[in-house]
Amino acid sequence: MKERKKVLHIVEAFGGGVFTVLNDLINGTSDDYEIVVAYSLRAQTPKNFREFFDSKVKFIEVKNFTRSINPKKDIKALKEIKRIVKEEKPDIVHLHSSKAGVLGRLAVNGNKIRMFYNPHGFSFLKQDDSKLKRCIYWMIEKIIAIFNRKCTIVGCSKGEYLEAKKLNKNSICINNGVDIDKLNKETAKLNDKEIDYDNIKICTVGRISFQKNPQMFNEIATNFPNIEFTWIGDGELKDNLKESNILITGWKSKQEVLKILNNNDIFLLTSLWEGLPISLLEAMYLKKICIVSDVIGNSDVIINRENGFICKQVKEFNKIISNLKEEKKQVEDMRKNAFDNILEIYNTKKMCMRYKEEYILGEKNDKK
Repeated sequence: MKERKKVLHIVEAFGGGVFTVLNDLINGTSDDYEIVVAYSLRAQTPKNFREFFDSKVKFIEVKNFTRSINPKKDIKALKEIKRIVKEEKPDIVHLHSSKAGVLGRLAVNGNKIRMFYNPHGFSFLKQDDSKLKRCIYWMIEKIIAIFNRKCTIVGCSKGEYLEAKKLNKNSICINNGVDIDKLNKETAKLNDKEIDYDNIKICTVGRISFQKNPQMFNEIATNFPNIEFTWIGDGELKDNLKESNILITGWKSKQEVLKILNNNDIFLLTSLWEGLPISLLEAMYLKKICIVSDVIGNSDVIINRENGFICKQVKEFNKIISNLKEEKKQVEDMRKNAFDNILEIYNTKKMCMRYKEEYILGEKNDKK
């Protein structure tokens, strides 16, 4: 029997959308590769996270991984990663999120080991940081990309890919996707809800943070006091959601999220920046009316008035919500187009196939 190559995934942001993407990627490639995951725990990391993965996957905790810059802990984390690489001897190292991307490329010799880096949303695109800090983040990414040119940067959307190419020409685009088979099972007991144009319900999913722009979400809710708004999630800025018609559910299991999402009509995403949001793909699969902000990630998936709506300002969100019933025929076509896009483009079978192609391509190039 042919010996399987070993892939070491290194991830600091082991929660939320990154967790979902990594879960699907690993389970979709675990029959072809021996897989090890070096991770850190976050508040959003499921307590039973191991149960989500194939039993063959090995996990190693990086105890000094931190989300923010912490020189003392970052140096310790760097040493931990070096030790893990030395002990595991991977054929491929796959880095996920900015912190893992920086420390991983510093710890691993990309000239000897095939490397991939998924930013899952570049840190220098974060609007909650000052221009100076974002400039510093960009410089760090650029410098590390220069010294590790053989590391392939993977954009999870077209917009992220275009940003990646500015850092390193050795960049590719592999769209995030959702596991259709898994979603079919998880939603099997849910009724296929038709849009109630006379009693619209609106929801979103995610951490209530600056990135997701709860202030704009609240402002939109202010303009529609008779509409029920739901924020599925929790976070440090939940006090910004002040209106009485907004329900905050707190963190929920995947099955509960899908159930609540299915009971709503509109999926509203007011983000200031994104990678490629899994919650949006799930909403498209559930045939929700998707109304999203005009940022990288959102606008890579949603084509305005073809499979959803793209807005720049609150007044645009307001106008679309107010006029939905008058545009019912077009909206129904958009819902179907969004669902078809998931089946044809944004699914894990296509995503995993592309990663396996790149892994194999890298092996061939290394032998030249």
